[in-house]
Amino acid sequence: MKYKGLTDHEVDDSRKKYGSNHIPDSEPTTFWEEFKETFGDPMIKILLVIAGIMIVMFFLGYAEIYEPVGTIVAVFIVAIVSAKTGVASDTAFRKLKDSTKKDTCKVYRNGLISVIETDDVVVGDKVLLQSGDKVPADGILVSGDLRVDNSALNGEAEECKKFAADESTPFEEEVTGDVFVDKYSLFRGAVVFDGEGVLDVRKVGLQSMMGKMAAEMQGDEPDSPLKVKLGVLANQISKFGYIGAAVITVLYIAFFIISAGGFGQYLATGWASILQDIVRAVSLAIVIIVCAVPEGLPLMISLVLMQNTKKMLEHNVLVRKAIGIETAGSLNILFSDKTGTITKGSLEVVEFFTADGTTISLDKVKEHGKLKTLVDVGIGMNTASMYDASHKIIGGNATDQALMRFLGEDNFNLIKSDATYTAGMSQGFNSTNKFSQVEIKELGQTFYKGAPEKFLEVAKKSLDADGNVVDLDFNVLNDKINALASKAMRVLAFGYSDKGLTENKINDDVVLIGLVAIRDDVRPEAKEAIAEVQNAGIRVVMITGDRLETAVAIAEDAGLMKSESDIAITSAQLAQMSDEKVKEIISDIRVIARALPTDKSRMVRICQEMNQVVGMTGDGVNDSPALKRADVGFAMGSGTEAAKEAGEIVVIDDNFKSIKDAILYGRTIYNNILKFCKFQLVINVAAVVVSAISPFFGIEEPLKVTHLLFVNLVMDGLGAIMLGNEPALEKYMLEKPRRRDERIVSKKMFAQIVTMGMWLTALSFIFLKAPFFNRFFDNDAQKYTAFFVLFIVAALFNGFNVRDDGFGIFRGLNLNPGFLKVWFLIVAVQALIVNAGLVPLDAFKWIGNMFSCVPFGPAGWLVTVLLAVTMIPVDLVRKILTK
Repeated sequence: MKYKGLTDHEVDDSRKKYGSNHIPDSEPTTFWEEFKETFGDPMIKILLVIAGIMIVMFFLGYAEIYEPVGTIVAVFIVAIVSAKTGVASDTAFRKLKDSTKKDTCKVYRNGLISVIETDDVVVGDKVLLQSGDKVPADGILVSGDLRVDNSALNGEAEECKKFAADESTPFEEEVTGDVFVDKYSLFRGAVVFDGEGVLDVRKVGLQSMMGKMAAEMQGDEPDSPLKVKLGVLANQISKFGYIGAAVITVLYIAFFIISAGGFGQYLATGWASILQDIVRAVSLAIVIIVCAVPEGLPLMISLVLMQNTKKMLEHNVLVRKAIGIETAGSLNILFSDKTGTITKGSLEVVEFFTADGTTISLDKVKEHGKLKTLVDVGIGMNTASMYDASHKIIGGNATDQALMRFLGEDNFNLIKSDATYTAGMSQGFNSTNKFSQVEIKELGQTFYKGAPEKFLEVAKKSLDADGNVVDLDFNVLNDKINALASKAMRVLAFGYSDKGLTENKINDDVVLIGLVAIRDDVRPEAKEAIAEVQNAGIRVVMITGDRLETAVAIAEDAGLMKSESDIAITSAQLAQMSDEKVKEIISDIRVIARALPTDKSRMVRICQEMNQVVGMTGDGVNDSPALKRADVGFAMGSGTEAAKEAGEIVVIDDNFKSIKDAILYGRTIYNNILKFCKFQLVINVAAVVVSAISPFFGIEEPLKVTHLLFVNLVMDGLGAIMLGNEPALEKYMLEKPRRRDERIVSKKMFAQIVTMGMWLTALSFIFLKAPFFNRFFDNDAQKYTAFFVLFIVAALFNGFNVRDDGFGIFRGLNLNPGFLKVWFLIVAVQALIVNAGLVPLDAFKWIGNMFSCVPFGPAGWLVTVLLAVTMIPVDLVRKILTK
């Protein structure tokens, strides 16, 4: 044995000196951490401040305790729901991670070859690497030669050749993109395609390239777009509150002065009376401003995120951080890794054609009996690959494995078990000959597989689609090969000779059987999903470690590059540009080739500086820092653990359609939030205005404190459930993306809130002041109770209005059965409160007294409901006029 390896004592010394190969996971999410995080929400802060003010006013005798207690309870419900959602998402992710078996490797230790867990490797270990093994640490190849797949590190699917270096060769301290593809350096996460060799371990754990990327991901994440928007809304509400409170206080003082008969007469009432009036005005102003805050919004967001987190799991999307769903719906630009995301992540045969340029569909090749048989023999008897007991392809290089997939396991086994085919002399592929050959004894023929140009040097004949031998047309074949090369396809030719094997030479009687084009091809579902995402106004940019020509060819096939203005650049070109220059052309960039991890992070940062919401998809270690920095990172389920740790969303099935679903659900969540805001703010605006100006119309407290409590808590809380489950509509995918700093309340939305709020206000005063309505009630107490019913039911009818910006306000109610259930539940609760006095029990009388409600007759109910229904036609008219 050439290597004896480290002894147990040397292993311990190395681990103490250089550290462990374990890369720590992020700490599990705890309920308490998630619970505390809720209180950083700007809306929650406003609610707690208001609750504090109301508690002080209660102890001073100027407010009821119901409002602050109800608000605090609502805040705690939000915190509990949010914490529960966060912990559940993290637990699901860790279960997925734990279900994966830990990686192992073969090392020389104590004079023996031992199988140990990757985490136990130390600096100085000699690791035996064979086909299919994953490189466990960074280091130098000191024996043998390998073909490795570095796609998990640099995104390149093509095999990288590695050759042995002297053990004294130093390991590069500064790793660049070129070091990944040098002759001898190996990095943790790479996979061995073919060959056998020994790795001398130089870097482990956090000192390895993968470890450094993991450490880089520990930085702070940017605020989500929704958090930014809620911060703006909270600031707007605060300003509205301060200004509104001051205006209302001044108005009430003015009202007191006018009621007293003038300024002089008012001063004559004495300072005690004036101070009492000021306290009363300020107290009422604060109570009214409390109505302006949509207490149910944080609860609504928490409930909706929790519900959709569960729904997304049904779509093969594991949401690690609930806010990631909404953020997905806000994307302006999506940076996508190529290998394994847009493409399938492995080479495969994508086209078969005869030497006369005739393409035969892959699923039709079996119908061409002679061609199919000869190609099967040419692959099955002339390959370094094979199927193992678990039906996986092992051995050979990436090209051999692609051809084996094309052949299929059943055909391979059939050929190997057929006594008609016995291999005699053979010669493997080498870089000088560029072909491999095998002699089949029973047939007396030699079969060849290799580069087309080697065949064209000697061949004069070929087979047509029917298996007939025909003259070879060199021009037609060359044109076909060149056309495929322009699409970044590798072409491989098959041929046979009726002569015996001649070493290092293709016989001059060779007949070309056919040719195949091989490529890491675009996923069919990815192409469709990219088109849908682009139709949603989201720019998709492919960012890859592949060479520019390959990247452009894939981008064109995937539908990323469509016009002459679309730009494809390399990492080197990007490095020469300033950030300002990149910002000028970013809208036209579609491909970045030969990209380094730093390029990905830089592009994310630049776009965020432009106030764009940025998404990043990926599966490799090289994608992890950018996944972390992006507003939402989509990690592929088959990807590295580092990528999954970095992403907010794990796409379990690696399907681009799942990303489209996440975007659709994100937009649905945001639209439902807007619906709720319109629903609730109309009520709040009307409540503020009615309460503020009613004394000037001779109406004393049309809405009692308990009525406002009902508006703030019952309507907010149940309204969140009512509108939070509105269905996902495909039309949301046709909306333009939103800017990061875009306000929740747009001009159009503001117009709807003001219009309907003013109509509800006008409706309130018409009902309260018009003598016509007095005939339906026996006394003022009944009429004021009916006004409470009118106010709530009118707001409920407005709930239909906000369901659709057009006229389909009743469409899709069957998809949200909770809407009507909650709608009628609120009506039933209010009817119970109004008629509580009819029940001969003290508890029910107390409820009636608390809400200042008395029962009234059917005629009163009918006229109240009819007035409330007017909310629908009025808003339909508004929509017609503003369309």
